[in-house]
Parts: sequence; C-alpha cells; structure tokens
Amino acid sequence: MAVVGLGGAVATTAVAGLELLRAGGDTAGLPLAGLQVDGRPVEAATGLVEYADLVVGGWDLDGSDLRKAAEQHGVLDHHQLAQAGPYLSSVTPWPAAGDADFCRNVTGGNVVLAETRRAQVDAVRADLRRFREEQRLDGLVLVNLASTERWPDPSAPALQSAEAFELALDDDDRSITPSMVYAYAAIAEGVGYANFTPSLAADVPALVELAELRGVPVAGKDGKTGQTMMKTVLAPAFRSRALTVEGWYSTNILGNRDGLALDDPASLESKLQTKGSVLDSILGYPVEDHVVRIDYYRPRGDQKEAWDAIDLVGFLGQRMQIKVDFQCRDSILAAPLAIELARLTDLAQQRGQGGVQTHLGWFFKAPMTPDGGTPEHALHRQEQVLLDWLATGSTGR
Repeated sequence: MAVVGLGGAVATTAVAGLELLRAGGDTAGLPLAGLQVDGRPVEAATGLVEYADLVVGGWDLDGSDLRKAAEQHGVLDHHQLAQAGPYLSSVTPWPAAGDADFCRNVTGGNVVLAETRRAQVDAVRADLRRFREEQRLDGLVLVNLASTERWPDPSAPALQSAEAFELALDDDDRSITPSMVYAYAAIAEGVGYANFTPSLAADVPALVELAELRGVPVAGKDGKTGQTMMKTVLAPAFRSRALTVEGWYSTNILGNRDGLALDDPASLESKLQTKGSVLDSILGYPVEDHVVRIDYYRPRGDQKEAWDAIDLVGFLGQRMQIKVDFQCRDSILAAPLAIELARLTDLAQQRGQGGVQTHLGWFFKAPMTPDGGTPEHALHRQEQVLLDWLATGSTGR
C-alpha cells in the first residue's frame, strides 16, 4: 500500500493501527472485520488480503519519521503511541511530488528533485517499482491521502484523452496537478489507485480512459466519513417518510493539517464541490437552502465537530426541525476506511477488473462512475452493492 500524504494524520493513524493489530489489538472500527461470505471469513472466501499482511510506504512533503508525525497530530493516546512508536520511527516518507501552487497552506522540504511533470511521474514510478521489489509484494495499490488541492480547469484539453495527457506531460502542462501525477504513475505501473481526497485526479477523462486501456482499477473520490456519511443515512429516511427537506445548514470546525489546507479558499472550493451534490441526488429535488461551511479552528486539532440544522415540512405543511451535533475524530473515522479501501482495490486487481470501480462508491462523497453519470449516494444501497460484489467469488491467492 503506497500512500500519498504518508505523514498526515489519517495515514499515520492507519499505519499505527495496522501495527497495533499485528501486536494483538482488536479490530473495532474496521467495517469488514469479521465479515462472513458463504459462512467463511471474507478473506478466505474471496482472497481479500489480511490486515496483518499489509505493508505501507509512501510520500510526504514533511520528511519526519511517522512517530514524530504521530506525536504532532495528537490522534493516538500515550499507550498506543508507546506500543506503535518503535515501528513508526522506522518509517520515513519518500520525497513527494508537490506543487505549492495547488496547495498553498501545506508545504515542506521533502520534495522530489524533478522540475517537470514528466520527471515527477518518472520518480513516482521508480518509487513504486522499488517498493514492490524491496518488499516482495504480491500486490500493490496507491491511496491518495494528501491534503486537498485546488482544482485546475477540468475542461483543459490536456485532461480530455489519454493521448493528450501524454503530450501534456512532455510539455510540462500545469493543467496536470500533483494528484494526477500520482494517479497516472500508478496506472502506468499497473497499480490500483484510490483517491480519498476531493482533489481532481483519476476522474478526469484522460485517466479514466487510460485505466480502462491498461486494465487498472481506479476509485474515488473524497472519503465519506462524518457529516456527509450522516446525510446519506438521514436523507433516504426523510424521502421514505415523505418529509420534505426545506433547508439543511451544515457547518464544521477542525484544526488538523487537512483543516489548514482548507483554510485556503481555492482548496476549500474543491471540498465543497464534492459535498454539495449528495442531498439533491438522494431526495430527487433540489434543496435550494443547502449550506455547507468548513472552518479551520486550531484548538480542536483532529477532533472535528459537525453541526447540522435540518428544516423539514410534513403532513398538512407543518414544519419541524432536527439538530445533529457530531463530535467525531477525523482520522479515527478515516483511517479504517483507507485500510479497507486498499484491501478492496487490491481484490479488484486480483479479479482483473480495470477501470472505474462503482462498487466502491460506499467509501466516497462523490463516487466515480464510468460514464460520469449520477452515482448512488444512499449508504444502505451502496453497502449492498459492495457486499454483492464481494460475494462473487474467490481469486485463489
């Protein structure tokens, strides 16, 4: 499992969690832990890789080892940090292919010495080959957990076909973002790719085409962990009971590195685009007063708080209100999903399923579809699609 943003709060929590599992920790919070398929553990029935067998490496603009990173993020408690610390100290991020023009609030000196997009791609591909060989991996996937980038113009000619994208790499076209550099490198190396961020990456037409041509699974985007997950649970219930959503006001505060990245209006705009379409799609009508705010508030660190004020209209036109206050842990919600996403992307690769993986929509705020059409957002329907896909057989690994 190669991770972009390895030194971030989500990635360090995932790496520490895997190490604690190897030391005998429990699997609480991992959605597929203990799942049975045809009366057998899902791993035995399908070929899904075991948690203990996952090996993690990756890139970060901050070259500090993961113990120092974890201490800074403050997600793990003292006991967990003491247990996982020796292993975390042994993991140091590789130099990253960053570009401050796309993520102004998160910078660092651990950068790959490559000035052009093509040179960055070559460096990332070399890292993937080296990681595969050194660790003697049976499979490899790349998961993007980096900070949110601003979007380029999605209609840029360079992003419309695989051929145009290749030429644009040679021309160092800055329509190609750092996230696309990693996505392209993964696809070119036959490495499954999952985008847990709102950044534009494998969802541009050029990379969807390339993934289909190369038979490489891709999935995204933007992990559905907290407030949007709650929306995709509540909204289907309101629709089922004919309760009209007149307005939905959502606000969040968080103080981790992800929150700092979103303090840049250009990065925030990328995030709001992936959060905005969920309600209308589930309810079947536009909610004109759907307001979403995200504010960086440093004292909270990784302890995100999300408030929702929901205005409903019921029988005889009578109005009602619901208030939700979700005091959650951003990385504690996201890390287990990133781990499961890596296992499932690898399974898709084992099954020879290239292109967009619609059955992984359960993980995302803005699920990719092969033709760019409207995705399913309701959590319970997404879960059934995933479980049906898991039950389709074993790969024999």
